[in-house]
Amino acid sequence: MWNADGDLTEGPIGRTLIALALPLVVQNLVQVVQQVVDTFWVGRIGEDAVAAVGLNYPVTAMLTSAAIMAPFIGTQVIVSQRVGAEDRAGARRIAVHGLSFGVALALLVASVAVVGADRIVSLLGADPTVAPLAATYLATWALGVPAMAASDVLEGGFVGWGDSRAALYVNVTAVLVNVGLDPVLIFGWGPVDAMGIRGAALATVVGYASGLLLALAMALGLRDSFTLSRAAVSFDLGEYRELVTVGAPAAGRRIAQDSVRIVVVGLVATVGGAAGLAAYTVGARIASVSFIPASGLSQAAQSVIGQNLGAELPDRARRTTWVGVAIAAGALSVVGAVQWLVPTALTRLFVPDISPAALSLTVDYLRILAYGYWAIGATYVLRAGFNGARRTRTSMVASLLQYWGVRLPLAVGGVVLLDAGVHAVFWAVTLSNVAVAVGLAAYYRYSTADGMLDRAVSQAVADD
Repeated sequence: MWNADGDLTEGPIGRTLIALALPLVVQNLVQVVQQVVDTFWVGRIGEDAVAAVGLNYPVTAMLTSAAIMAPFIGTQVIVSQRVGAEDRAGARRIAVHGLSFGVALALLVASVAVVGADRIVSLLGADPTVAPLAATYLATWALGVPAMAASDVLEGGFVGWGDSRAALYVNVTAVLVNVGLDPVLIFGWGPVDAMGIRGAALATVVGYASGLLLALAMALGLRDSFTLSRAAVSFDLGEYRELVTVGAPAAGRRIAQDSVRIVVVGLVATVGGAAGLAAYTVGARIASVSFIPASGLSQAAQSVIGQNLGAELPDRARRTTWVGVAIAAGALSVVGAVQWLVPTALTRLFVPDISPAALSLTVDYLRILAYGYWAIGATYVLRAGFNGARRTRTSMVASLLQYWGVRLPLAVGGVVLLDAGVHAVFWAVTLSNVAVAVGLAAYYRYSTADGMLDRAVSQAVADD
């Protein structure tokens, strides 16, 4: 259970992980509900609108990674280690640096996206009927990036401290606002004119801004765990360097994988047309629901591992990783089985009027994805094992190999050499997921035997 001290260094590992992860799992579910609701209402506009959002999915993911991942991961990992070492003043100080770092990056990224939306969409080779919708969505969505960044960094501080419920409250607030505004802004109501796809993006922007206001209120005293005060405000280049050292590889990892997703979306649009792109979009959104348990466990494990390394308990940190892997792989295997059994019903839930061609491709994609779900669960937690030990570069290299070394070559090779069409892309996704899980598990076992966690303890103690 959570307490104000945020101590994650005692008690049964499985229970500690689940207690910290449950609010994060619910938080991630709430975020997916936001995506589901957006897709549901956008689907009422038409298939071209769904394709436009799908075209933007990897773009928005990459822009988010560029603006948010480095300060978010850096803040969470360093806060957790400093809390484990009982340096709470230092934990608060690094969070303030993460906040200013994140907002500065987000403003830069948002400016590029707003100004260059048309150009970015055109580079993806969108259909003429889809491109204007995609550009409108991207330019509007980008206005919310600074709020997303600031909110996520504060959430990283709370989770690193051991208070995952605060992050849940922030996300519930953001999504409730988003869900409530979606139909109003998309279709119009009362004095509000219908905005179409721009309204869907604007609802997301307002939702994130609302979540940020709550996060700030809690960090400034509404919550009795992770709090910020005037004493924590400083601008130390050494603290920024530490954030970049820990967080930049995490951002690089996400950018590497999201950049490949952009190429893959372009490949899907080329060989699969609107039907293939709609299938890929719906499949990605449904699959995102399946990642919820693993994502929550990953964030929880990262904090538990970080605190235990700060408290000089490397063996408990190692066991946390393997317990988390077992839980995540098992949970996603069950989810994958359900998805394999009812893909048609899931697809029609998202897009009731989907064309027969798109429905057939979506069903195939969902079943192919389901075969590799166990691997996705294992990979999430194995990355947390490395990240908690400040080995974020290892996670980055693993993603480079997964996406650039396995997924993209398999997808292109299957399309060009085997003439397998869009199905080659679908199988490339699953096979690359399995490959990275097996490789990371083997390397984690080797690294821990080679003293990785003992070295991480020494570094955490030296930084205290």
